Amino acid sequence: MNAPQSPRFGRVARVNAPRDFWRNLYVRLIAAHWSTLLVLVVVGYIGANAGFAALYLAVPHSIAGARPGSFTDAFHFSVQTMATIGYGTMTPRGDWANALVAVEALCGLLGLSLATSVSFAKLARPTAHIVFSEIAVVRPRDGVPTLMFRAANARGNDVLEASVRVALLRTELTGEGEVLRRLHELRLTRSSSPVFLLSWTIMHPIDGDSPLHGVDLTAFRDDNMMLIVTLSGLDGTTMQTVHARTAYHHDQLRFGERFVDVVSTRADGTVVLDHARFHDSEPLPPAKAA
Repeated sequence: MNAPQSPRFGRVARVNAPRDFWRNLYVRLIAAHWSTLLVLVVVGYIGANAGFAALYLAVPHSIAGARPGSFTDAFHFSVQTMATIGYGTMTPRGDWANALVAVEALCGLLGLSLATSVSFAKLARPTAHIVFSEIAVVRPRDGVPTLMFRAANARGNDVLEASVRVALLRTELTGEGEVLRRLHELRLTRSSSPVFLLSWTIMHPIDGDSPLHGVDLTAFRDDNMMLIVTLSGLDGTTMQTVHARTAYHHDQLRFGERFVDVVSTRADGTVVLDHARFHDSEPLPPAKAA
């Protein structure tokens, strides 16, 4: 099964933006991959304990029961202190060591709270797991050229009250000579579904009222056009609102082709969705002579 892909919205550079790294640190951690978060937690944990171990060694004989000048013992004592384990073999000695223990215990509590909250937020964050076709096709449907692409629910549960919106982003020249990037919403044959379980082919008829009327692949490329798709609905298990999005560029459009059929029915009545061919298309068959 293909994993949900990230949309290609193009490269964006932010220049002279206000520096708000620490203000958005929590959001950045939630958006980071689990592997990145795990590496940050491990590196931060080892670095913090190594730093406190060095501080304990700054004043000799601050840890009773530890070997004099041993960084290993000081590091292990720091781990026990930060985790509030306290085996009792090593204990703080003197005002300097006791003050460090108090500070480290507080840092341990704050670090544990932050790591727990970020992990819980990442686990509880609703995700749609919607797969969009890697291409979009333009083919006749009931005698009208129609833009088509499809989406599939890759999770296996229901998405209730699903709705989809498609907008065309294009470069336009105003009467005053200004170059603007404008969004034009596309009218869909069906923009909502009460239950989204398997596959959904989204269609936009390219009639005289369509912003795509008269647009070919060359114009789509030269005007730097892009189709932006957003899909939202209620997760049938958690009843939380989920969102998915994707984008289509000129190199993802196929004119005169159709999607291959990926839905079949077994003998026992089970409906099967073949994800292996979900992104495949084929040329249209020759038109039959009248």
